[in-house]
Amino acid sequence: MSDLAALTPTESECLARETAAASSEGGGRVPGATGRKATAGLANESANAGMVRSGAGQIASRSTAAAKPPSGAEPLGLYIHIPFCARKCPYCDFNTYAGLEPIYEAYTEALCREMGWWAARLDGRRVDTVFLGGGTPTALGSGQLAQILSLVHERFSLAADAEISSEANPGIEDRGQFSLLRRLGVNRLSMGVQSFQADELAFLGRIHDADDALRAYDAATGAGFSNINLDFMFGLPGQSVQAWNDTLDKALALAPRHLSLYSLIVEPDTPLAHWVETGKTPAPDDDVAAEMYETAMAGLRSAGYGQYEVSNWSRGAGYACRHNLLYWRNQEWIGVGPGAHSHMRCPVSLRGGSKQGLSFLPGGVSQEGEEADSPAAAIRWANRKGVQGYIRRVETGESPVDFQEALPAEVSMGETMMLGLRLVEEGVSHSRFEAMHGQPLGAAFGPALNRLQDSGLLESDGERVRLTSSGLLVGDRVFSEFIA
Repeated sequence: MSDLAALTPTESECLARETAAASSEGGGRVPGATGRKATAGLANESANAGMVRSGAGQIASRSTAAAKPPSGAEPLGLYIHIPFCARKCPYCDFNTYAGLEPIYEAYTEALCREMGWWAARLDGRRVDTVFLGGGTPTALGSGQLAQILSLVHERFSLAADAEISSEANPGIEDRGQFSLLRRLGVNRLSMGVQSFQADELAFLGRIHDADDALRAYDAATGAGFSNINLDFMFGLPGQSVQAWNDTLDKALALAPRHLSLYSLIVEPDTPLAHWVETGKTPAPDDDVAAEMYETAMAGLRSAGYGQYEVSNWSRGAGYACRHNLLYWRNQEWIGVGPGAHSHMRCPVSLRGGSKQGLSFLPGGVSQEGEEADSPAAAIRWANRKGVQGYIRRVETGESPVDFQEALPAEVSMGETMMLGLRLVEEGVSHSRFEAMHGQPLGAAFGPALNRLQDSGLLESDGERVRLTSSGLLVGDRVFSEFIA
């Protein structure tokens, strides 16, 4: 059985310069200036298969000091990708597929085998958050869900207060799964409602209607879920502010503990992109979307929700999504399943990690058998995207990893800024930045910080830097100062 020692890429896969915050709540794109004002991300809480895509290019003329804190000192998340849907939505570019029911069982077996490998490699390190995303995890059968979640509890060292989230589609097929998920230890549910308007749901290709969503919410609370997130989308072609306000009113009437609001992004190579290119549907209006975003911020604030991240609001202490906070704080997670991405800070505390031919790990053995000259600040890797290919590799004991890279310190520092500035109140702490990267924030980014503060886009209270209200509306402009 492979212990994932040989994590060498077999195909070229470029993460390039496209930046994505891990907001599935976690999913989605970095918000900001998709036009004259910002709109916030793509609709899905699963962090796009646990992935944070960010600039792999060098940031010139900055220190390359290695990260200081030992791996294991910060929380660890486990992302579990379920790539199946009843129907593929026309706007979605996530690694998801419809019509693959015949391979659900084989996929579950392969996924559990990969999880077993990682449980052994983590060697008892505590896991603080678990996130089942996709796709639609509840597309799987009850036996398959039980197999996956039972393995999580049996093989991983879960924190006593671990947050265990699952995404769900409010379609009628999912509602019977809620009680099962709750019995299996899931304590947070995230439902992709997207809209309460019939025409908008039809445009988005959703399999549910507004009544299904209401019944699903009632079923989830009836199953014992008190921590529920609802996803909604705005900025749809032809969507009116009035319709958006009606959807928000209906959402607030349910009083969920958490809301995620994402602007519709036209992703390349999706049916939606083809519709826009051929004139079948108009492109989203960025300024109208910005108006909807500002309306939502005001309405949710009045309703008692705190905006802790550009696309995410919670009501009451302790209801911010802890798993997605790992992404925004540039911390550590392991992703399992096809296309799932992982990120670890350095040095890496994996059992046998420095002796198992992990040439891309700092301190690992290079292909020539010599120690690496200089450690990277972090590493990330990604599994093969195709489901059948992923299954074949795991069944034969091969590593499913197709892509890996060691991040220079300057790239990791830029990502800490890009991701951390998404956190509306928390921002980026001076002390935490220095603890993570071994140098003061001002030494790393002094000129950029000064420019952005002089422009009124960033503010600092001496302890942290964060976006101003103006900066929140032009996020991409701010982030570009830190990612080359």
